[in-house]
Amino acid sequence: MSDNANNTENSASYEAFFALHHALPRQGPGSDATTRHLLSLAGPLPARPRVLDLGCGPGRAALLLAAEAGAQVTAVDLHEPFLAELNAAAEARGLAGSITTLRADMAELDFPDGSFDLVWAESSAYSIGYDKALRRWRRLLAPGGALVVTECEWTTAEPSQKARAFWERHYALRTTEANTRAATAAGYHVLGVHPQPESDWAEYYGPLQERADAADPAAPGMTEALAATREEIRMRDEHGDEYGYTGRVLRPAGDGWRVRPETGADRAAVHAVNAAAFETGAEADLVDALRADTEAWVPGLSYVAETPDGEIAAHALITRCRVDGAPALALAPVATSPRFQNQGAGTAVVQGVLEAARARGDERLVIVLGHPEYYPRFGFTRASGFGVGTTFEVPDEALMALVFDGSGPVPQGTIIYPAAFGV
Repeated sequence: MSDNANNTENSASYEAFFALHHALPRQGPGSDATTRHLLSLAGPLPARPRVLDLGCGPGRAALLLAAEAGAQVTAVDLHEPFLAELNAAAEARGLAGSITTLRADMAELDFPDGSFDLVWAESSAYSIGYDKALRRWRRLLAPGGALVVTECEWTTAEPSQKARAFWERHYALRTTEANTRAATAAGYHVLGVHPQPESDWAEYYGPLQERADAADPAAPGMTEALAATREEIRMRDEHGDEYGYTGRVLRPAGDGWRVRPETGADRAAVHAVNAAAFETGAEADLVDALRADTEAWVPGLSYVAETPDGEIAAHALITRCRVDGAPALALAPVATSPRFQNQGAGTAVVQGVLEAARARGDERLVIVLGHPEYYPRFGFTRASGFGVGTTFEVPDEALMALVFDGSGPVPQGTIIYPAAFGV
Protein backbone atom coordinates (compact mmCIF):
# COMPACT_ATOMS: atom_id res chain seq x y z
CA MET A 1 0.00 0.00 0.00
CA SER A 2 1.39 3.44 -0.94
CA ASP A 3 2.11 6.19 1.60
CA ASN A 4 -0.75 8.23 0.17
CA ALA A 5 -3.13 5.31 0.60
CA ASN A 6 -1.93 4.81 4.17
CA ASN A 7 -2.44 8.49 4.91
CA THR A 8 -5.94 8.38 3.45
CA GLU A 9 -6.85 5.33 5.54
CA ASN A 10 -5.43 6.87 8.70
CA SER A 11 -7.28 10.11 8.04
CA ALA A 12 -10.55 8.22 7.52
CA SER A 13 -10.09 6.30 10.77
CA TYR A 14 -9.29 9.54 12.60
CA GLU A 15 -12.38 11.26 11.28
CA ALA A 16 -14.55 8.23 12.05
CA PHE A 17 -13.25 8.09 15.61
CA PHE A 18 -14.16 11.71 16.23
CA ALA A 19 -17.49 11.30 14.47
CA LEU A 20 -18.35 8.77 17.18
CA HIS A 21 -17.31 11.19 19.92
CA HIS A 22 -18.54 14.58 18.74
CA ALA A 23 -21.32 16.11 20.89
CA LEU A 24 -21.00 13.42 23.57
CA PRO A 25 -21.15 14.87 27.09
CA ARG A 26 -17.83 13.28 28.06
CA GLN A 27 -14.66 12.04 26.42
CA GLY A 28 -13.61 9.87 29.36
CA PRO A 29 -14.99 8.38 32.57
CA GLY A 30 -16.23 11.08 34.93
CA SER A 31 -19.18 12.88 36.45
CA ASP A 32 -20.13 16.25 37.85
CA ALA A 33 -20.07 14.62 41.30
CA THR A 34 -16.46 13.54 40.82
CA THR A 35 -15.46 16.98 39.56
CA ARG A 36 -17.06 18.59 42.61
CA HIS A 37 -15.40 16.13 44.98
CA LEU A 38 -11.95 16.67 43.50
CA LEU A 39 -12.51 20.41 43.69
CA SER A 40 -13.36 20.11 47.39
CA LEU A 41 -10.09 18.26 48.05
CA ALA A 42 -8.09 21.11 46.52
CA GLY A 43 -8.86 23.28 49.54
CA PRO A 44 -9.58 27.02 49.66
CA LEU A 45 -9.14 28.93 46.40
CA PRO A 46 -9.04 32.64 45.57
CA ALA A 47 -12.39 34.33 44.96
CA ARG A 48 -11.88 34.09 41.19
CA PRO A 49 -9.36 31.30 40.71
CA ARG A 50 -7.32 31.02 37.54
CA VAL A 51 -7.88 27.50 36.22
CA LEU A 52 -6.12 25.72 33.37
CA ASP A 53 -8.22 22.81 32.03
CA LEU A 54 -5.91 20.59 29.99
CA GLY A 55 -7.38 18.21 27.45
CA CYS A 56 -10.73 19.85 28.11
CA GLY A 57 -12.65 18.06 25.33
CA PRO A 58 -16.14 19.55 25.06
CA GLY A 59 -15.59 21.20 28.43
CA ARG A 60 -17.89 19.56 30.96
CA ALA A 61 -15.42 20.25 33.80
CA ALA A 62 -14.57 23.75 32.52
CA LEU A 63 -18.23 24.74 32.51
CA LEU A 64 -18.76 23.45 36.06
CA LEU A 65 -15.62 25.15 37.39
CA ALA A 66 -16.61 28.46 35.82
CA ALA A 67 -20.19 28.26 37.08
CA GLU A 68 -19.69 26.85 40.58
CA ALA A 69 -16.17 27.94 41.56
CA GLY A 70 -16.35 31.33 39.86
CA ALA A 71 -13.22 30.38 37.97
CA GLN A 72 -11.60 32.12 35.05
CA VAL A 73 -10.89 29.05 32.93
CA THR A 74 -8.36 28.62 30.14
CA ALA A 75 -9.45 25.46 28.34
CA VAL A 76 -6.86 23.70 26.17
CA ASP A 77 -7.33 20.96 23.59
CA LEU A 78 -5.80 20.01 20.23
CA HIS A 79 -9.13 19.12 18.61
CA GLU A 80 -10.72 22.32 17.35
CA PRO A 81 -14.30 20.94 17.09
CA PHE A 82 -14.29 20.20 20.85
CA LEU A 83 -13.29 23.79 21.53
CA ALA A 84 -16.11 24.99 19.28
CA GLU A 85 -18.56 22.85 21.27
CA LEU A 86 -17.28 24.37 24.49
CA ASN A 87 -17.51 27.93 23.19
CA ALA A 88 -21.12 27.34 22.12
CA ALA A 89 -22.02 25.81 25.50
CA ALA A 90 -20.35 28.67 27.38
CA GLU A 91 -22.25 31.22 25.33
CA ALA A 92 -25.55 29.42 25.92
CA ARG A 93 -24.97 29.35 29.69
CA GLY A 94 -23.81 32.94 30.00
CA LEU A 95 -20.23 31.87 30.77
CA ALA A 96 -18.48 33.14 27.64
CA GLY A 97 -16.63 35.77 29.68
CA SER A 98 -15.32 33.13 32.09
CA ILE A 99 -13.92 30.61 29.60
CA THR A 100 -11.14 31.13 27.08
CA THR A 101 -10.39 28.28 24.68
CA LEU A 102 -6.95 27.59 23.24
CA ARG A 103 -5.83 25.05 20.68
CA ALA A 104 -2.44 23.89 21.98
CA ASP A 105 -0.30 20.86 22.80
CA MET A 106 -0.47 19.99 26.52
CA ALA A 107 3.21 18.99 26.44
CA GLU A 108 4.38 22.34 25.03
CA LEU A 109 2.68 25.14 26.97
CA ASP A 110 4.21 28.61 26.97
CA PHE A 111 2.37 30.12 29.93
CA PRO A 112 4.63 31.90 32.45
CA ASP A 113 5.50 30.09 35.67
CA GLY A 114 2.89 30.46 38.42
CA SER A 115 0.08 31.41 36.04
CA PHE A 116 -2.69 29.28 37.57
CA ASP A 117 -4.24 28.56 40.95
CA LEU A 118 -5.55 25.22 39.70
CA VAL A 119 -4.39 22.98 36.86
CA TRP A 120 -7.11 20.49 35.93
CA ALA A 121 -6.66 17.34 33.84
CA GLU A 122 -9.48 14.80 33.79
CA SER A 123 -8.75 11.75 31.60
CA SER A 124 -6.05 13.59 29.63
CA ALA A 125 -2.59 13.19 31.21
CA TYR A 126 -2.18 9.80 29.47
CA SER A 127 -1.86 11.58 26.11
CA ILE A 128 1.62 12.84 27.03
CA GLY A 129 2.37 10.34 29.82
CA TYR A 130 1.58 10.67 33.51
CA ASP A 131 5.15 11.30 34.68
CA LYS A 132 5.84 13.87 31.98
CA ALA A 133 2.56 15.63 32.78
CA LEU A 134 3.45 15.91 36.46
CA ARG A 135 6.88 17.34 35.64
CA ARG A 136 5.79 19.74 32.90
CA TRP A 137 2.74 21.17 34.66
CA ARG A 138 4.22 21.74 38.12
CA ARG A 139 5.82 25.07 37.18
CA LEU A 140 2.44 26.47 36.09
CA LEU A 141 1.07 26.49 39.64
CA ALA A 142 0.99 29.67 41.69
CA PRO A 143 1.96 29.45 45.40
CA GLY A 144 -0.76 27.46 47.15
CA GLY A 145 -2.01 26.07 43.84
CA ALA A 146 -3.04 22.48 43.15
CA LEU A 147 -2.95 20.01 40.28
CA VAL A 148 -6.00 17.79 39.82
CA VAL A 149 -5.34 14.80 37.58
CA THR A 150 -7.19 11.54 36.89
CA GLU A 151 -5.37 8.47 35.63
CA CYS A 152 -6.36 4.95 34.63
CA GLU A 153 -4.54 2.34 36.73
CA TRP A 154 -4.58 -1.27 37.86
CA THR A 155 -6.80 -1.90 40.85
CA THR A 156 -5.47 -5.42 41.38
CA ALA A 157 -1.93 -6.62 41.97
CA GLU A 158 -2.34 -9.45 39.46
CA PRO A 159 -4.25 -8.37 36.34
CA SER A 160 -5.40 -11.12 34.01
CA GLN A 161 -3.42 -11.86 30.87
CA LYS A 162 -6.28 -10.64 28.67
CA ALA A 163 -6.52 -7.29 30.46
CA ARG A 164 -2.75 -6.85 30.36
CA ALA A 165 -2.61 -7.64 26.66
CA PHE A 166 -5.31 -5.07 25.92
CA TRP A 167 -3.68 -2.26 27.87
CA GLU A 168 -0.16 -3.03 26.61
CA ARG A 169 -1.45 -2.15 23.15
CA HIS A 170 -2.82 1.18 24.33
CA TYR A 171 -1.19 2.56 27.47
CA ALA A 172 1.03 1.09 30.19
CA LEU A 173 -1.02 1.06 33.40
CA ARG A 174 0.50 1.12 36.88
CA THR A 175 -0.99 0.41 40.28
CA THR A 176 -2.57 3.04 42.49
CA GLU A 177 0.39 2.87 44.84
CA ALA A 178 2.90 3.24 41.99
CA ASN A 179 1.16 6.35 40.70
CA THR A 180 1.09 7.84 44.18
CA ARG A 181 4.84 7.22 44.46
CA ALA A 182 5.33 8.85 41.07
CA ALA A 183 3.50 11.95 42.30
CA THR A 184 5.68 12.28 45.39
CA ALA A 185 8.82 11.61 43.33
CA ALA A 186 7.78 14.47 41.04
CA GLY A 187 7.77 16.81 44.01
CA TYR A 188 4.15 16.83 45.15
CA HIS A 189 2.23 16.21 48.32
CA VAL A 190 -0.93 14.17 47.68
CA LEU A 191 -3.83 16.15 49.15
CA GLY A 192 -6.43 13.58 48.17
CA VAL A 193 -7.03 10.32 46.31
CA HIS A 194 -10.44 9.50 44.84
CA PRO A 195 -11.14 6.14 43.13
CA GLN A 196 -13.83 6.98 40.60
CA PRO A 197 -17.03 4.95 40.93
CA GLU A 198 -18.37 2.61 38.27
CA SER A 199 -21.10 5.14 37.50
CA ASP A 200 -18.41 7.45 36.07
CA TRP A 201 -17.70 4.84 33.41
CA ALA A 202 -21.42 4.51 32.64
CA GLU A 203 -21.63 8.28 32.02
CA TYR A 204 -18.98 7.87 29.32
CA TYR A 205 -19.73 4.48 27.81
CA GLY A 206 -23.54 4.75 27.86
CA PRO A 207 -23.77 7.62 25.32
CA LEU A 208 -20.80 6.22 23.36
CA GLN A 209 -22.51 2.83 23.02
CA GLU A 210 -25.68 4.51 21.74
CA ARG A 211 -23.66 6.47 19.20
CA ALA A 212 -21.87 3.33 18.03
CA ASP A 213 -25.16 1.47 17.65
CA ALA A 214 -26.51 4.27 15.45
CA ALA A 215 -23.35 4.72 13.34
CA ASP A 216 -23.17 3.79 9.65
CA PRO A 217 -20.51 1.07 9.37
CA ALA A 218 -20.16 1.82 5.64
CA ALA A 219 -18.79 5.32 6.32
CA PRO A 220 -15.07 5.69 5.57
CA GLY A 221 -12.98 4.39 8.44
CA MET A 222 -16.02 3.56 10.55
CA THR A 223 -15.56 -0.23 10.56
CA GLU A 224 -12.23 0.13 12.33
CA ALA A 225 -13.49 2.83 14.69
CA LEU A 226 -16.50 0.75 15.69
CA ALA A 227 -14.40 -2.37 16.25
CA ALA A 228 -12.02 -0.50 18.54
CA THR A 229 -14.86 1.15 20.46
CA ARG A 230 -16.74 -2.09 21.00
CA GLU A 231 -13.58 -3.91 22.08
CA GLU A 232 -12.91 -1.18 24.65
CA ILE A 233 -16.44 -1.34 26.07
CA ARG A 234 -16.39 -5.14 26.11
CA MET A 235 -13.07 -5.14 27.96
CA ARG A 236 -14.58 -2.90 30.63
CA ASP A 237 -17.64 -5.15 30.95
CA GLU A 238 -15.50 -8.26 31.36
CA HIS A 239 -12.50 -6.92 33.31
CA GLY A 240 -13.69 -3.73 34.96
CA ASP A 241 -12.76 -5.03 38.41
CA GLU A 242 -9.08 -5.03 37.36
CA TYR A 243 -8.62 -1.38 36.40
CA GLY A 244 -10.22 1.99 36.98
CA TYR A 245 -9.70 5.73 37.00
CA THR A 246 -8.39 7.44 40.13
CA GLY A 247 -8.33 11.15 40.78
CA ARG A 248 -5.48 12.79 42.69
CA VAL A 249 -5.21 16.29 44.06
CA LEU A 250 -1.56 17.34 44.28
CA ARG A 251 0.27 20.33 45.68
CA PRO A 252 3.98 21.05 45.18
CA ALA A 253 5.91 19.87 48.23
CA GLY A 254 7.14 22.60 50.53
CA ASP A 255 4.43 25.00 49.38
CA GLY A 256 3.91 26.97 52.57
CA TRP A 257 4.69 24.12 55.00
CA ARG A 258 7.99 22.49 55.75
CA VAL A 259 7.36 18.85 56.62
CA ARG A 260 10.08 16.85 58.39
CA PRO A 261 10.74 14.23 61.10
CA GLU A 262 10.63 15.53 64.65
CA THR A 263 13.86 16.15 66.53
CA GLY A 264 14.56 16.04 70.25
CA ALA A 265 14.16 19.81 70.35
CA ASP A 266 10.57 19.50 69.06
CA ARG A 267 9.14 17.38 71.86
CA ALA A 268 7.69 20.20 73.96
CA ALA A 269 6.14 21.81 70.87
CA VAL A 270 4.69 18.47 69.71
CA HIS A 271 3.15 17.99 73.17
CA ALA A 272 1.69 21.52 73.02
CA VAL A 273 0.18 21.02 69.55
CA ASN A 274 -1.54 17.79 70.61
CA ALA A 275 -2.75 19.33 73.88
CA ALA A 276 -4.22 22.32 72.02
CA ALA A 277 -5.84 20.27 69.26
CA PHE A 278 -7.89 17.99 71.52
CA GLU A 279 -10.31 18.60 74.38
CA THR A 280 -8.05 16.88 76.93
CA GLY A 281 -4.33 16.23 77.23
CA ALA A 282 -4.77 12.49 76.64
CA GLU A 283 -3.39 12.53 73.09
CA ALA A 284 -0.39 14.62 74.11
CA ASP A 285 0.36 12.15 76.90
CA LEU A 286 -0.17 9.26 74.48
CA VAL A 287 2.58 10.58 72.19
CA ASP A 288 4.98 10.78 75.14
CA ALA A 289 4.09 7.24 76.25
CA LEU A 290 4.55 5.84 72.76
CA ARG A 291 7.90 7.56 72.45
CA ALA A 292 9.03 5.60 75.52
CA ASP A 293 7.79 2.26 74.11
CA THR A 294 10.70 0.77 72.18
CA GLU A 295 8.49 -1.94 70.64
CA ALA A 296 5.99 0.59 69.29
CA TRP A 297 8.12 3.60 68.45
CA VAL A 298 9.54 3.70 64.90
CA PRO A 299 12.34 6.25 64.57
CA GLY A 300 11.65 8.70 61.76
CA LEU A 301 7.87 8.27 61.74
CA SER A 302 6.94 11.16 64.02
CA TYR A 303 6.50 14.13 61.66
CA VAL A 304 5.86 17.83 62.08
CA ALA A 305 4.73 20.58 59.74
CA GLU A 306 6.17 23.98 60.46
CA THR A 307 5.64 27.52 59.22
CA PRO A 308 8.36 29.33 57.26
CA ASP A 309 9.57 30.90 60.51
CA GLY A 310 9.87 27.52 62.23
CA GLU A 311 6.70 27.37 64.33
CA ILE A 312 5.30 23.84 64.57
CA ALA A 313 1.74 23.83 63.30
CA ALA A 314 0.84 20.13 63.04
CA HIS A 315 2.02 16.69 64.07
CA ALA A 316 1.36 13.14 62.82
CA LEU A 317 2.63 9.92 64.35
CA ILE A 318 2.92 6.39 63.02
CA THR A 319 3.82 3.59 65.45
CA ARG A 320 4.07 -0.18 65.16
CA CYS A 321 1.04 -2.34 65.94
CA ARG A 322 0.29 -6.01 65.29
CA VAL A 323 -2.35 -7.72 63.19
CA ASP A 324 -2.63 -11.30 64.38
CA GLY A 325 1.04 -11.18 65.31
CA ALA A 326 2.29 -9.70 62.05
CA PRO A 327 3.87 -6.22 62.18
CA ALA A 328 1.77 -3.35 60.84
CA LEU A 329 1.57 0.41 61.39
CA ALA A 330 -0.96 2.64 63.14
CA LEU A 331 -1.46 6.30 62.25
CA ALA A 332 -2.41 8.14 65.48
CA PRO A 333 -2.64 10.72 66.75
CA VAL A 334 -2.83 13.46 64.12
CA ALA A 335 -3.08 17.01 65.45
CA THR A 336 -3.12 20.55 64.07
CA SER A 337 -2.83 23.61 66.27
CA PRO A 338 -6.18 25.46 66.22
CA ARG A 339 -4.50 28.57 64.78
CA PHE A 340 -3.44 26.63 61.70
CA GLN A 341 -6.44 24.40 61.07
CA ASN A 342 -8.02 24.33 57.59
CA GLN A 343 -4.83 25.71 56.04
CA GLY A 344 -3.29 22.47 54.76
CA ALA A 345 -0.81 21.82 57.58
CA GLY A 346 -2.56 18.63 58.71
CA THR A 347 -2.80 17.26 55.20
CA ALA A 348 0.86 18.07 54.55
CA VAL A 349 2.12 16.35 57.71
CA VAL A 350 0.00 13.21 57.19
CA GLN A 351 1.22 12.91 53.62
CA GLY A 352 4.79 13.41 54.78
CA VAL A 353 4.72 10.69 57.42
CA LEU A 354 2.97 8.27 55.04
CA GLU A 355 5.65 8.89 52.42
CA ALA A 356 8.31 8.16 55.03
CA ALA A 357 6.56 4.93 56.06
CA ARG A 358 6.22 3.90 52.43
CA ALA A 359 9.91 4.55 51.77
CA ARG A 360 10.94 2.31 54.71
CA GLY A 361 9.45 -0.68 52.93
CA ASP A 362 9.23 -2.75 56.14
CA GLU A 363 5.46 -2.86 56.69
CA ARG A 364 2.80 -2.77 54.00
CA LEU A 365 -0.31 -2.10 56.11
CA VAL A 366 -1.22 1.17 57.85
CA ILE A 367 -4.34 1.39 60.05
CA VAL A 368 -6.15 4.55 61.08
CA LEU A 369 -9.24 5.03 63.23
CA GLY A 370 -10.64 8.39 62.21
CA HIS A 371 -13.02 10.51 60.20
CA PRO A 372 -14.28 8.57 57.16
CA GLU A 373 -14.53 11.74 55.07
CA TYR A 374 -10.96 12.86 55.75
CA TYR A 375 -8.59 9.92 55.51
CA PRO A 376 -9.73 8.50 52.13
CA ARG A 377 -7.97 11.46 50.50
CA PHE A 378 -4.70 9.70 51.39
CA GLY A 379 -5.82 6.38 49.91
CA PHE A 380 -7.36 4.78 53.01
CA THR A 381 -10.37 2.51 52.56
CA ARG A 382 -12.39 0.37 54.97
CA ALA A 383 -10.14 -2.02 56.84
CA SER A 384 -12.83 -4.68 56.76
CA GLY A 385 -12.21 -4.94 53.03
CA PHE A 386 -8.75 -6.32 53.87
CA GLY A 387 -10.04 -8.67 56.58
CA VAL A 388 -8.83 -6.44 59.42
CA GLY A 389 -10.85 -5.73 62.57
CA THR A 390 -10.51 -4.69 66.21
CA THR A 391 -11.12 -6.20 69.64
CA PHE A 392 -13.51 -3.34 70.45
CA GLU A 393 -16.64 -2.03 68.76
CA VAL A 394 -16.05 0.67 66.16
CA PRO A 395 -18.08 1.87 63.13
CA ASP A 396 -16.96 -0.03 60.06
CA GLU A 397 -16.46 3.13 58.02
CA ALA A 398 -14.21 4.70 60.70
CA LEU A 399 -11.61 1.91 60.77
CA MET A 400 -9.54 2.31 57.63
CA ALA A 401 -6.47 0.78 56.05
CA LEU A 402 -3.86 1.78 53.49
CA VAL A 403 -1.77 -0.90 51.77
CA PHE A 404 1.58 0.00 50.22
CA ASP A 405 2.78 -1.78 47.11
CA GLY A 406 5.39 -4.43 47.75
CA SER A 407 6.02 -8.12 48.11
CA GLY A 408 4.60 -10.44 50.71
CA PRO A 409 1.09 -10.88 52.08
CA VAL A 410 -0.97 -8.15 53.70
CA PRO A 411 -1.69 -9.03 57.36
CA GLN A 412 -5.27 -10.03 58.12
CA GLY A 413 -7.00 -10.46 61.43
CA THR A 414 -7.34 -8.46 64.64
CA ILE A 415 -5.36 -5.30 65.40
CA ILE A 416 -3.42 -5.24 68.66
CA TYR A 417 -2.44 -1.66 69.47
CA PRO A 418 0.53 -0.74 71.68
CA ALA A 419 -0.33 -0.79 75.38
CA ALA A 420 -0.25 3.01 75.62
CA PHE A 421 -3.50 3.19 73.62
CA GLY A 422 -5.32 1.41 76.44
CA VAL A 423 -7.51 -0.73 74.15
